Amino acid sequence: MFFASDNWAGAHPAINDRLSRESTRFAAAYGNSELDKTVEARFNEIFERDVSVFFVSTGTAANSLSLASMARTGGVVFAHSEAHVIEDECGAPDFFSGMRMVPVEGAGGKIDPEKLSSRIAGYPQDSLHHGRAAALTLTQATETGTVYSLDEIDALTAIARKKGLPVHMDGARFANALVALGCSPAEMTWKRGVDVLSFGGTKNGCWCAEAIVFFNQDLARDFAFIRKRSAQLFSKTRFISAQFEAYLEGDRWLDLARHANTMADRLRAGIRTQNSSRLAWETTSNEVFAVLSKAAATSAENKGAKFYGWPVPLNQPDLVGSDETLVRLVTSFATTEEDIDQFLAICKAG
Repeated sequence: MFFASDNWAGAHPAINDRLSRESTRFAAAYGNSELDKTVEARFNEIFERDVSVFFVSTGTAANSLSLASMARTGGVVFAHSEAHVIEDECGAPDFFSGMRMVPVEGAGGKIDPEKLSSRIAGYPQDSLHHGRAAALTLTQATETGTVYSLDEIDALTAIARKKGLPVHMDGARFANALVALGCSPAEMTWKRGVDVLSFGGTKNGCWCAEAIVFFNQDLARDFAFIRKRSAQLFSKTRFISAQFEAYLEGDRWLDLARHANTMADRLRAGIRTQNSSRLAWETTSNEVFAVLSKAAATSAENKGAKFYGWPVPLNQPDLVGSDETLVRLVTSFATTEEDIDQFLAICKAG
């Protein structure tokens, strides 16, 4: 019963097999192998246009270097106040981009358009002391398990475009958001005004595979140097490409995300039927936030369930009672129905 994070899950057998086969052959280094080129072409197919793709090792690297491609001296980047780039990356986006992350509020982990406009207005291009507006980053799916609709993405990117700001999308759980919306990758990104995407594979069955996908080729012009200088150019890049080849083959990546979301649906449905637990808020991806009785949470932990406690949102101070606790439960491609049912049974008994 591993619900702490989808990062806790292993790698899908097909990806392990592809890595094993790749380990027995020679190929050109530094992204110049035939496999690297083949996988890059596959990204063109997925996004229905020519894109520039650069492989990196972690989601933090993908986000930080994506924003570095948008860097302006004295620039600030607007992100949701609970976004990973603000809360969980130890200042890496600020360090690599040389820009500051500025929080923007919004319900359900989503940036509020009016508040974004107001924030941008506070950082005009001649704002020498406070810094100037430089970029917008959106997290899809969000840190609270919600998913921006296509219209919501449109509204935010329109504000950014009006101000001449490039838009980055943190897609650590891109596949989970995509299958939740039931749209195409193109419809959720460049057709909505997204310039650069952090395309995550690690949380969804890869061993260690993240890609930075540029739809705006102007921003990609110097990126090879940014990646090299940041120590993210792998000599044996083909081992990332091998993971992506298996991951993307036959739309496996969507099937894996669909399974994770389905397991989250099962978990949500079960929690709704219980007296010892309730959903903290509605989510649509593979993250579930629940309020458990402290007795149920302790019982589940004692019987081997792994999950994290979660801070109570400032805008919901009365969400959790004195005998309750807020937890995050994350499903993955490896979660089983048995895992879900066993956890629910323990919570009910507790």
